[in-house]
Amino acid sequence: MDHWRALLIVYRELDVRLARGGWRKSRVRHCAKESEIVDAVESFRAFPGLVTDLTSDRAAVEAKVIQADRPLRSLTPEEGGYFWPSPDDTRDDLDTLAPLGAYDSLFVFWPQTDFDNGSSIPCRGWGLGMGASEWSNGATYAVVANAPAERWKEEAAGEVWLHEWLHGVCHHFASKGHSMPERDADGAALHGYVRSATKGWTEYYRDLMSGKVSEQGRSLGIPLAAWREDAQRIV
Repeated sequence: MDHWRALLIVYRELDVRLARGGWRKSRVRHCAKESEIVDAVESFRAFPGLVTDLTSDRAAVEAKVIQADRPLRSLTPEEGGYFWPSPDDTRDDLDTLAPLGAYDSLFVFWPQTDFDNGSSIPCRGWGLGMGASEWSNGATYAVVANAPAERWKEEAAGEVWLHEWLHGVCHHFASKGHSMPERDADGAALHGYVRSATKGWTEYYRDLMSGKVSEQGRSLGIPLAAWREDAQRIV
């Protein structure tokens, strides 16, 4: 069985100054409620079970959760006025809690939205994920924001974490020569899959994680045998 060591760093508080045009910066500060953190962590703890199930016991995730003892004090700007907590913004905690070689996958929970006053940091999505690099201390890197309680219930338990993790995992296996379907973890609808009201997109992920996504007459994704052959861990 292929074991992936994963760490979730939970940021309860956001305290940043963001550029709002010209030289002007505005301060944004708020904290996630305890219930928001509980929802996120409960979902994260369901994620390893999804991995084991969807790979027919070929892969396992050993997950750990640590709450940061400092606020998230910076965000990285992107085109279109968006921001996200890149490895530059979580650098101190990454280097302290997850130095090179300590983990295979890193996750960050951050309080993007203050639901009491309706203010929110513009971001390209609820979650974002990317492949491993020196930037992320050799681990796949994914971020997921806080959300209303009902949003966590609109998908399979652990699905958002699985989805963002798969972006990094697909990058990893593609680098080993396995062809991925177009848009990898984002390609469900593109390849004719229909979202289930109870299982979300997990049937697509099952095929993606077993090399069975059909595209132009080929079966693409991560073959089940590749999980067992994955002896050399990421960078």
